[in-house]
Amino acid sequence: MIEQDTDKGGGNLAKILIIEDEKSIRDELIILLQNAGYDTAVIEDFTDTEAQIHRILPDLILLDIGLPGQDGCHICMELRKVSQVPVIFVTSRNTSMDELRALSLGGDDFISKPYDLPVLLARIQAILRRSGQAEKDTLTVNGLTLFLSKGEIEYGGQRADITRNETKILSCLMKAPGKIVSRPDLIEYLWDNQIYIDDNTLSVNVTRLRGKLNDIGLPDYIKTKRGLGYKI
Repeated sequence: MIEQDTDKGGGNLAKILIIEDEKSIRDELIILLQNAGYDTAVIEDFTDTEAQIHRILPDLILLDIGLPGQDGCHICMELRKVSQVPVIFVTSRNTSMDELRALSLGGDDFISKPYDLPVLLARIQAILRRSGQAEKDTLTVNGLTLFLSKGEIEYGGQRADITRNETKILSCLMKAPGKIVSRPDLIEYLWDNQIYIDDNTLSVNVTRLRGKLNDIGLPDYIKTKRGLGYKI
């Protein structure tokens, strides 16, 4: 059986497939990845695993080695005959021979359990960035499409140009639909991208962005949660 947990973003986020036989670890990874803004899928039936991978079409796979009925290294070896999807081995096996075997059979990275969660997320982000999947070119949430490279928004056939700051603010909100993003988090997101923005400048950018959303028929797309931040 394939169990999928899909973000409201409509499939535009990087999809990570978890192939792990311990339910507690699967559940922990699902929460971790979804909180980090990823789409997730899980394989629970380990017969014909390769066929399930091809149906899911993930952007990255977290793969255990010790699986019931089928070795994770064998799965990776067979997968490499037809696909170059990134694979990170996440396993309790921690010898240098295990790591060498996993990497030589096509794994992109090897992390031993118990793993450090921030390190795991950093490894995932780095590999997705290298594979070109860290951030896709469009995001679609609640009928609005954001074209990241063009700095454009579209709704109901109407388009509008938005600035670089507005694009970054909107993308940050669209990657967490239904969740409140705080003003400090938005400011930090822009600061990390070498754009200085103070609290008042953020307000100005959000106001201008709302005006452009209103022009294409979405007057209430960005909601203010007083004292908390913004959400869509």
